[in-house]
Amino acid sequence: MRMRAFPTLIFIARFAIIGLAAAFVLSLIAPTWIARLRGEPATASVSTRSGATSVRSGPASYAEAVERASPAVVNIYANKISTAGSYYRIRDPLTQRLLGLVPGPIMKRREQSLGSGVIFSADGYVLTNNHVINGADDIQILLDDGRTAQAQVVGSDAETDLAVLRIHADHLPAIVVPDNATAEVGDVVLAIGNPVGLGKTVTMGIVSATGRQLKMSAYEDFIQTDAAINAGNSGGALIDSLGELIGINTAIYPRTPTADGRGAYTQGAEGIGFAIPVTTAKAVLDQIVKHGRVIRGWIGADYTDIPPASGATARQQGVLIMRVSPESPAAQANLQPGDLLLKLDGSAIVDQIDLRNREAAFAPGTKVRVEGLRGNLPFSADLVLVQRPAPSTTGA
Repeated sequence: MRMRAFPTLIFIARFAIIGLAAAFVLSLIAPTWIARLRGEPATASVSTRSGATSVRSGPASYAEAVERASPAVVNIYANKISTAGSYYRIRDPLTQRLLGLVPGPIMKRREQSLGSGVIFSADGYVLTNNHVINGADDIQILLDDGRTAQAQVVGSDAETDLAVLRIHADHLPAIVVPDNATAEVGDVVLAIGNPVGLGKTVTMGIVSATGRQLKMSAYEDFIQTDAAINAGNSGGALIDSLGELIGINTAIYPRTPTADGRGAYTQGAEGIGFAIPVTTAKAVLDQIVKHGRVIRGWIGADYTDIPPASGATARQQGVLIMRVSPESPAAQANLQPGDLLLKLDGSAIVDQIDLRNREAAFAPGTKVRVEGLRGNLPFSADLVLVQRPAPSTTGA
């Protein structure tokens, strides 16, 4: 009887050893499968930017991030008086046909624009979008704790669609701004604001793209996200999973610029929202607080990216000058339409965004050197930058 059982034990032991070996191999090549079989939460092995391998897992809740950032996000109610003509309709059909509508008195009405804002400092500086408060004569801010405060406009910048307000209240919470506030495609983000007047609302998504251009203004470097952004979210916070500010929500797609700079929204696209990077927003706020406006350097030329050569797969770095403003630094340095600018102060010019941001960062009066090609021949020129004029005079 024992001799008959011995082969059976050997058979069972052999398959047990094979099973253990297979489990060991699976634990090396597919650890998430083993975790799922055990009923444990799966973690993913990812490569960090330095090349090392680490294990990351997303949180089950972002409540702590929202709790950290939400008190610094406020609702903005901007009121203004608008005027419109009125007309009398004549009841007599014959007279109506002869005279048409007869002009009546000018009617006034109060309009209210809804938006959001972010408290940047405990002394009451609030950042929002310029189109939220543009033309308003009365701006009320509703704080997270239910208090209301009257806001004054410190300054605005139409070219980035940002405005700085000031309120006076005690114990104001300030948003947390990281030292290295960079957004990368795939990062989880949360949008906090006051959509369509519903009140404080949080939506979640990821960073879909960075460096987006909508051609609404001269200075654009938008973060694109699929976190829901609706009318009223403008000026609100786009935060990361730690509750730190990475952007100011500002637009949805598509948006067509209008004469007043606010833009007309068109239905048809969902999950495409845009935010101004916090680095841009912080730089604008600092200048407005210090000077009351944003002061930018200007070379005095309009330019665009260099068109790719026929059959080329990559676009050439640099910019192509399209127009030179009369009596500008570019005109005085004899820059001409058709010139290719390749370097600014010895550093390569990547594209028009790069050059526009770099020239704007220089203070007026700074001397810079540009290098490029004119008719396939190299040239260089020195320019002394001046302050960038208002958008209406630059064609931007």
